Order: sequence, then C-alpha cells, then structure tokens
Amino acid sequence: MATVCGGSLALMDAGVPIRKPVAGVAMGLVKEGNEVAILTDILGLEDHLGDMDFKVAGTREGITAFQMDVKIAGITRAVMEPALEQARRARLEILDVMARAMPEPRKELSPFAPKIVQIKIPVDKIREVIGPGGKMIRHIQDTSGAKIDIEDDGTVCIAAVDQAAGDKALDMIKALTEEPEVGKVYKGTVRGIMPYGAFVQIMPGRDGLLHVSEIDRKRVERVEDVLKLGDEIEVKIIGVDRDGKIKLSRKALL
Repeated sequence: MATVCGGSLALMDAGVPIRKPVAGVAMGLVKEGNEVAILTDILGLEDHLGDMDFKVAGTREGITAFQMDVKIAGITRAVMEPALEQARRARLEILDVMARAMPEPRKELSPFAPKIVQIKIPVDKIREVIGPGGKMIRHIQDTSGAKIDIEDDGTVCIAAVDQAAGDKALDMIKALTEEPEVGKVYKGTVRGIMPYGAFVQIMPGRDGLLHVSEIDRKRVERVEDVLKLGDEIEVKIIGVDRDGKIKLSRKALL
C-alpha cells in the first residue's frame, strides 16, 4: 500500500493532473476462537501469522480498489464493518500527511516525465520519415533517444523518456515532412554557390535560391565575399513558384 501512496505522490510531483490523490492501507485479522483482533497497517509478520490480509485504497470520498486474502472459513459482516471503518480512518490520516507534502499536482509537467506525442503527417510523406530500408527512422531514433511508430494513415507516435528527446524527434520529423511556408524564417546551410546567388538547404532535401540581390542590404558583387560553403544562415521564404522552386531572402532579416 506504500506503493499506492508513493505512486500517487509521484504522479502529482511529475505534474500529471490526477483528479484526487489516492492512499492505501493493509488491514489484518487475528482470530482465536471467538476472540477477534483487527489490525491496521500490517507488516509481513502479521500477514504470515494472521487470518486476513485486506488491502483498501481510495480517496477521501471513497474506495477505489480493494483486495482480500483469507485463511479462515469466512469473514462476517461483524468483522468487515469495523475493518472498513478502521481502514477509512487510517486512509484519511495518510491522505492528510500526503497533502502536507504535496497538496496538488504541479502545474507544469516534469521534464523528466516520460512523454508520448502523436502527430499526423501526409501519407505520401511516410516514406520520407522511414527512409530506404528504415534508415531514416532508425537515425531519428538513435539521434533523439525516442521510439517512433508510424501507422498507415500517417499517425506518428513518439514515445520518449524526457521532454528533450521527444522534442528532438518531433523536430526531425517535422523537418522531413513540412511544406515550405512563405514568410517563415528558417536556419539553413549554404550548399552551393553560383555567380547569381547561393543555394541554401532549409530542410532535409529542400533547397532554396538566395539570389545575389537578396544576400545583403548593400550591393554584393561576388557571393563569395559574403558567404561560403557550409555557412549556417537565417533566411526567409519570400516566394514559391508554380514549379515548387523556393525563393529566399537574407536581406529581409537584416
């Protein structure tokens, strides 16, 4: 029953919004002839030598679960009523102690609490996330530490041991599946330099053209004077033509 109490406190400490805390207590019984003793909060010895192990868990309002083992022919109403009343009083006392330690769930979910996140991606993007022979999904899992399951309808379930791992996996999947959005700012990498501008990768497998006129607010004679291969820069999408080619601007952010 200590596990019930500790589990309830752990959920509240982790920020899980449970409706009410739950406490538990183990009741026992020793019967010799017509003499009966009802025990509260029994230990292993009383459990071994006694005639009843009656576990009762619940909130202040009532019982949520109970379990009983008996070693005698039966338990009468005359025994059950006081046993339940003793369990109720003990439960309320334990809940008072728990409330002093943790009166309510924390407002924010703990960053160490396991996370499960579901998102929906276009069905035609599933192969992008899985990759050839599962290479991409294994890379995401190995890099982030999260576990990923993908359904045929595009539902992606991300299970992670902490917030950081879940967020990293989510960001990687979004980068693979999102469509370029005009007006949005991306952090990209310069992948190619031409006399007329630079090609910048803004997401896996998606490059945009940063025209020489959009590199800086002042005139740029040579792209190489400002950018070099491998540079990470922030760019803004200023247009996507009918063929899906992306136009970028660095000047718009300066």
